[in-house]
Order: sequence, then structure tokens, then C-alpha cells
Amino acid sequence: MTATIVATVSSHQESHRRFAWAGRNYRIQTAATVVSGLGNAAAPIATAFAVLETGGSATEVGYVTAARLVPLVLLLLIGGTLADRLPRHHVMVGANLFNALSQAALAALVLSGGVRLWQLLLLAAAGGAGQAFYAPASKGVIMQSVSKEHAAKAFSIFRMAMNGAQIGGAALGGTLVATVGPGWVLAIDALAYTVAAGLRVFLAAEAAPVRSEHPSMVHELREGWREFVGRRWLWAVVLQFSVVMTCISAVEAVYGPVVAQQRLGGARSWGLAMAAFGVGLVSTGVLMARWQPRRILLVGNYMVFLLAAPGLSLALNAPLPLIAVAMFVSGAGVTVFGVNWMIALQQEISAELFSRVAAYDHLGSIALTPIGTALAGPAADALGLGGALWTCGITTLLLAATAMVVPEIRQLTRAAAPVAPIRETVTTG
Repeated sequence: MTATIVATVSSHQESHRRFAWAGRNYRIQTAATVVSGLGNAAAPIATAFAVLETGGSATEVGYVTAARLVPLVLLLLIGGTLADRLPRHHVMVGANLFNALSQAALAALVLSGGVRLWQLLLLAAAGGAGQAFYAPASKGVIMQSVSKEHAAKAFSIFRMAMNGAQIGGAALGGTLVATVGPGWVLAIDALAYTVAAGLRVFLAAEAAPVRSEHPSMVHELREGWREFVGRRWLWAVVLQFSVVMTCISAVEAVYGPVVAQQRLGGARSWGLAMAAFGVGLVSTGVLMARWQPRRILLVGNYMVFLLAAPGLSLALNAPLPLIAVAMFVSGAGVTVFGVNWMIALQQEISAELFSRVAAYDHLGSIALTPIGTALAGPAADALGLGGALWTCGITTLLLAATAMVVPEIRQLTRAAAPVAPIRETVTTG
């Protein structure tokens, strides 16, 4: 019995040492991200079917989607600045509660059976506004919650948890919309936001930056902009992704479903392809928890070449198994790039500027996406579906190659881990 107890205690201590890098804020933020991610992934499905069940068209579904995206784009910079001025966990809790209220109101309207399009548009916009304040603060918290020494492992596990929640939430959301209806799914999303806010209340407050004066928000936006444009590797990658993300969105949201409908057997086939993408996202996190490439941006940018695989496989009229492989490879590329990108930001950007730089990063990466998605149909009409797919794939490859021209992208290296001090053991006889 004694031996069993000793072994159990020893195993617990070993496990504690193994995960000693995962501090309080990291654990809480990861858990809260999983909870809110499950609801967030289900909500767009529920909202789309809420529109359709009221007699709305596909065009109106697009309007509601755009209504969420527009305030996100417009308010991101303000959200990033606010997150660098105030305790970030307070900003996240406030944003989560605001989203919980807006989703609860939307759920109530849908369940009542009297929801109108203008109400859907207004509450979708409210959701986007909340996300604009949450996202930069969240990125600042997770980057500041772990040491540079353990960044690769921490960011890999965080992205695995986040992506896993998104995949599981989307699958669960589709099932629940079919069984209990979109209103209850939106209510679950409101509950998820509330639980996430409750978890984030327990985040330890960060040390606020010392300020000799109280600069205006405009001054701080300019300060963040100078940091952003002053690092060529930073704005070059964001500029690259502003177009790459547009191509990916067109392939996944427009062209892929059309091809699936025309020759792959319909929505079920495209669902399998997207599932393969999700498996690539999550499974590669295990690799990134152990792999620590020295040239983080060079390796990350190599992965951008892989993001062209889905569009090229569709352009080549590949069978479904090969398309699934292309989607898996693309998902793996997203994770490898994403982890290395987070490491570069944490390593090179000072903590007091994390959220503002994250806001410029996020804004630059998604700013063209709604335009590109809207133009995907006309582009396919003008070039043909195959021509549009080739254009997306080749554009992604060319941008990946062009980014390699930037010296900082090729040369930025991982900072050496700090050497632990040697402790002498003094014995007394």
C-alpha cells in the first residue's frame, strides 16, 4: 500500500513538473477558448438556417454574414488599443458578456418565431463588434501567459484546443440545428459566452505598463502603426495574407461547394473534405509541440505554398480522396504557419504593444476577404470555374514565393532559450 501511495504521489509530481510551464492564465484562457469556440462554431450555422426558415434567400444569408464582418473590421483597431490601455482580461470579460446578451436576444427572437431581417442584421453586427474588442485582447493574453522557452509547445496546444473546439462545434451545431432548431443553438452559444466570461474573471491581472502621461487613443493607434510598419517582415506577411485569405475563402466558401455539387455527389462530399482540413489543423499541433525550427518565419512561409493545394486539386478535377489529402495538407500548413507566427510576434513585439499589433495583423489579414468572396461568383462567370480555381492556386503560390524575397522573413531566427542558473548543493556532515 505504501509503495502504491508513493508511486502515485511521484507520478503526480512528475506530471506537475512536466506541465509547470502552463501557468494559471494559460490554463484558464485555453479552457475558456474551448468553451466559447464550441458555441461560436455552431452559431453561424444556426443563424443561416434562422434566415432561411423565415423565408430568406441565400442573398440575405450573405447580408447577415457581412453584417457581422463589417463592425469587426471597423472596430478592430479601437479594440486593440483599448486592450493595451486596460487590463486585457477585463476587456475580454466585457466583450464576452456583450456577445452573450446579443446572442440571447437573437435566440429569444428566433424561438418566438417573429424574427425579422433587420433584427438579424442588427444582432449579427453586435456580435461582430464584441469580437472586435475580444480578439486583440485574447491574443495579447495568450502570448503573455507563457515564457519564450515554452512558446512552441504552448501555442501548439492552444491552437489544437481552439481548432478542435471549432471542428466539434460545427459538427455538433449542424446536428442540433436539425434536431432542436436554430433558436436553441443560439441560446447554447449565449450560455457558452457566459461560461467563458465567468472563467476569464479568474485570470490574474497583468502588470500595467508604466506611463508618465496619458496619451490619447489616436496617439496609441499611431504608436501601434509605427511598430507595425517599422518591421518589414510583419507588414509583408500581413499584406501577403490579405490576398491569400481571400483566395482561401473563395475556394472553401464558394468554389468547393460548387464543384462538390457538380461532380462529387453534393454537400456530404465537401463536408468530408472540410473534415480532412480540420484533421490537418489539429493533428499537426502534436508535431509543433515538439518541433522547434530555428528560422521560424522561413519555415512558416514554406507552409503558405501548401495553402494552394485545395484550389489546385479542384482545378485539376482530382477525385475526392485526393482533394481530401489536399485539404489535410492545407490544414497542416495553417497550423505550422500559425504557431511560428505567434512565436515571432511574442519574441519580437513588446508586451505593451501586443494587442495593437495583433489588431493591425487581424485587420490586414481579413480586410479583403468579404470583397473577394463577393467577387468569387463574377470571377467564375468571367474566367470559368476552372480558370478561377487556377487563379486562386497560382496567386497563392506566387505570393508565397514573393515573400521569400524579404530578407527578414528568411533570416528571423528563434531566440535562444534562457539558460537556467546552476544551483550548488551544500551538504553538511
